This record gives sequence, structure tokens and C-alpha cells, in this order.
Amino acid sequence: MTGLRLAVFDVDGTLIDSQDFIVEAMNRAFGAMGVTLPSRDEVLSIVGLSLHDAIGRLVPTLSGSEVAEASEKYKDMFIKLRAEKGGEATAPLYPGARAALEHLHTQDEVLLGVATGKARRGLDHAYDAHDLRHFFVTSQTADNHPSKPHPSMLQAALAETGAEAAQAVMIGDTSFDMEMGRAAGFRTIGVTWGYHPRDSLIAAGADLLIDSFADVIPALDDLWRTA
Repeated sequence: MTGLRLAVFDVDGTLIDSQDFIVEAMNRAFGAMGVTLPSRDEVLSIVGLSLHDAIGRLVPTLSGSEVAEASEKYKDMFIKLRAEKGGEATAPLYPGARAALEHLHTQDEVLLGVATGKARRGLDHAYDAHDLRHFFVTSQTADNHPSKPHPSMLQAALAETGAEAAQAVMIGDTSFDMEMGRAAGFRTIGVTWGYHPRDSLIAAGADLLIDSFADVIPALDDLWRTA
């Protein structure tokens, strides 16, 4: 046992409420292709997956080349939205997120990480917009890993930090986060303020559900104490 504890957070829907930009960029991308626009709920249901997998799941009738085209258009549209409206800078942190991160950051035995379906460029924008970078010792993005729920991101986080899976927790708002955590041997906390409903988080194997960031610290303590 190393004595280290690792808490890994998802970003969109967990730390940052970026749904408006994701939905608008996706709708602009599909609109530019002349493809029927998916509903808001449908778009939010695939947040957290890597972009290619998300679009393929969102519109399964698209060909491989069309999925690739839609992925590029989404990236272009998100960059345009970032220039027009400020992007991640205007996507708020969820209430209590910063206070929870600051508290955990003061604990020497606790290491913090991120595992996100965002590209590195998008994560860097989110870090800079909200001054989050210094909290995290490991940051895993879609650029270098298979899409969630594959455990690759969390396995890399363990390798980078030296923590053990038995003392690691994945915190996220989607079933993909819960499934990824379980696949990597992590305990899992599902947050109910994000983009997947409670039933989906429970079905995906969440160890605990929490309704606000005020509950993050006690939930982590409970899981680490019983690990």
C-alpha cells in the first residue's frame, strides 16, 4: 500500500456546466451538414464520450466518413463559439466545486486528477478559464486514450501518480464514468447535477450518489475508509 489516495474528476457535467456550448456546437455541426438536428437531451446523453464515439452513437446512420466530417465540424464550431462567446470562460463551475477542490488540495495524502472526453486543447481552455490547473497532478484526455468507458485513462492516472486502484475514486455525472471507474478497479461516485439521470448512474454501478459538492468530501472519506 502506498498510502496515497487518488480522486479523479470528470469535467463536463461534473466540474463545469458546459452544456449550452456543447449543444450549440453540435447543432451547428449537424446543421452545416444538412443532417437532422438531434434533441438537446440526446446530445447531453453522449457527453463524456470521445468525440468520434459520441457522434457515431448520436446518429448511428452516419457513415464512417460522415462521422469524421461531423467531428471536424464540431471542433470548428466550438472554436468559433469560443471566439464569439468566451467558451469555457462563460461555462460556470458548479456551486461548491472550487471549495471542494481547494479542501482536497490541502491534504498531502490526496492526489487529484481529471479524466475527460475533452481534447487536450479544450481541457487547457477550461483550466485557464477557471484557474484549475494547479489542483491536478494528472490529466487524461481523449487525445491519447480510447473513449470512456475503457479504463485506459484511469490506468494512466494510477501509473502517473503511484496510487493504487483500491485507494482511487472516480467522480462523474455519466454512466460512462461509472463504468470506466469499475473497469479500472476504482470506487465510484455519481453526481446527480450533471447530464445522466440517477437511474443510469445506479445501473452503471455507482457506489454512492451525491446531490451537491458539499457531499464530495464526506463521500470520499466514506469510500476511502472502507477500501
